[in-house]
Amino acid sequence: MLMTRERRPAIRTLRGWAISVLLEAGAIRECEEHGWMQDRADPYARERAIEVARRDPPPDISAEAAIAEIQEVLTSIGDTCPECS
Repeated sequence: MLMTRERRPAIRTLRGWAISVLLEAGAIRECEEHGWMQDRADPYARERAIEVARRDPPPDISAEAAIAEIQEVLTSIGDTCPECS
């Protein structure tokens, strides 16, 4: 008998969700050589990410908490890769 299991969501943390939204909006990028996230300093991309958080937050998370997480992730990411010289 074939049994199926319910799939887990691909993103398991609120921080992971925020990073994926910021990547999709183009507000951050990944260093190709080292993998560190870098802030692109694009105000329009930041606004797009905040709008996604406002319009479509993760399940069981308020829009305000989703926006706060987007902003927290943005403040924790620098604009240069720490390993690139």
